Amino acid sequence: MDQLQIRLKRLGKKRLRTVPVKLSGPVADLDGLLRACVASEVARFNASREEPKFVSFLTPAEIGEQSKGGKVGFGQVNNPETADVETATEVALQAWKDGVFVVFVDDEEIKELTTPLSLDKDSIVTFLRLTFLTGTMW
Repeated sequence: MDQLQIRLKRLGKKRLRTVPVKLSGPVADLDGLLRACVASEVARFNASREEPKFVSFLTPAEIGEQSKGGKVGFGQVNNPETADVETATEVALQAWKDGVFVVFVDDEEIKELTTPLSLDKDSIVTFLRLTFLTGTMW
């Protein structure tokens, strides 16, 4: 299996987003899954920084598609810096350890980085971002 579909969900939001993740090899545990997801997203992010945009207008279909995400724009990149895979991996692993998000594989929460995973093309992997309450009591 060289590609996996990851579902992204935020507490309190109805929208469920699905993102394809390219795997460079077999994933044995949660640590490997997180590393593969980060590497895939960093590669996609860096590619978007390098490809030039020549179209200076949006078609009605593009406007409709972008409006579903909540923002319509021309795709201009104001910050051309690329992301570093190692730094992004460290941040993602720390966020998981801090409980910023949880990971479910086939509706079962994975609670340890060393938990063995057996993923196939029908596996449902969900990343659930937890939302923390902010503000003051007064």
